[in-house]
Formats: sequence, C-alpha cells, structure tokens
Amino acid sequence: MSTLAEFLPLGVIMFACGVTFLGGFVKGAVGFAMPLIMISGMGILIDPKLVVAGIIFPIVVSNFWQVLHAGLVPAGEAIKEHWRYVLVVCVMILISAQFLTLIPTDAMFVILGVPVVALCLIQLLGWRPRIAPRFRRMFEWGAGFLAGTLGGLAGTWGPPTVLYLLALDTPRARQMAVQGVIYGSGSVMLLLGHLQSGILNAQTWKLSALLVLPALMGMWLGFKLGDRFDQDRFRRMTLLVLVVAGANLVRRGLMG
Repeated sequence: MSTLAEFLPLGVIMFACGVTFLGGFVKGAVGFAMPLIMISGMGILIDPKLVVAGIIFPIVVSNFWQVLHAGLVPAGEAIKEHWRYVLVVCVMILISAQFLTLIPTDAMFVILGVPVVALCLIQLLGWRPRIAPRFRRMFEWGAGFLAGTLGGLAGTWGPPTVLYLLALDTPRARQMAVQGVIYGSGSVMLLLGHLQSGILNAQTWKLSALLVLPALMGMWLGFKLGDRFDQDRFRRMTLLVLVVAGANLVRRGLMG
C-alpha cells in the first residue's frame, strides 16, 4: 500500500496541515470559511482535485462537531424550518460531484477561485438579498440549487448559505445551529458523491484523514478564543485574505 509521502512531499503535507489548522480556527471562531481557506490556501501548492479530496473528512467531522456545539434541539428545529434548502443542497452536491473528474486542471483553478472571490466580495460589500414571504419557497429551491452545485464542484456551499440565512433574517443566535445542520448534511453528501466520482480514492483519502486532526485542533482553539476579539473585524480580515487567495487561483487557471 502506497504512503502519502510517496505522492506529496513532506513540506507540502505540513503546509496543508497548517492551512487546515488556520481554517479550523476561523470556523471555530466565526462559524464558517474552513473549506474556503483550505481550498484557496492548499490550492497554491496542490492539484485542485486533490485539494477537494483533502477537505472532505475534515469538513464532515468539523461540521458534526459544530452541530453538537450548537445543541441537538436547535439542530432539530433548523431541519424542520429549512428542510427544503437542505434537501436540494444535498441532492445537487451528489449530482454535481460526478462531473468534477471531467474538468481540466486549469479550469478547476477558475472554478475554485471565482466563487471564493465573488462570494467574499459580496459579504465584504454588505449586500444582502431581501426576500418577500410569498417568494420564500421559490428562493429556498433556487438558493439550494446554487449552493449544492458549488458544493459538489468546489467543496464549499458556506457563503451561499450565509446569504440565504441573511435573506431570511435568521437571528444571529440561530445561525450557528442552522449552518451546522446544512454543512453537516451537505458534507456527508460530499463524501458519498466523491466516493462515487473517484475523487476520494485509495490514495487521496490518506491526505483527507491526516487533515482531520489539525482541523479539530484549530476549531477547539477557535471555540476557546472566539469571544475574546471583535468577530466582525476578524471576519472582514478573513474575507479580505480569501479574496486575494481566490484571485491567485483564478490567475493560475487563466495563465496556465
């Protein structure tokens, strides 16, 4: 059986662990952005399809920890209220994941980078959609379709979910529980989808498994320290860094 070090240099593996630790810390502190940080960070040195494989196990484990941290009762209420969105996100992740192996490497950099830049800029600019109650059901299906498609291809459906919750004026205190449910269920579908697509295979699962520990260590620290600093300022700084990192992925895709 081949080892992880046979197809990734030790320095690159350590770099991936460091990026994952940072992503876990941000997720623990503000509740989102770990996949964005892992994708934009690891994509600097690692093939984009391997990056998508690498984020799968850390996403699954960290999202279920987020659900438990927020509480099972709020999680049940979140499922009851947002089941349509959760359903379509999960279905679209399964479907779109099957197309990932057909995409050339240069195009993958663009596919990973453009959503990172666009969605982070939207949040930095403070734009939030406003949805009238009579259009809520249509909006749930449409937003879920977009988020699930991005999730299967790029491994991240967090920013569309944040915008979805803002559009529905979800109270901030409830957002952590709702996000945990949506991210947790979607991450299971991402795992199943890429087992089927072949992205997660006998070689790539080792990187993904290795990254679980730094992700959890980062989340633990984020939970501990998250209340000690200005979360809004920290969130904006995180988004600015992600815009730069995402733009670099787009540059690599366009310049080859």
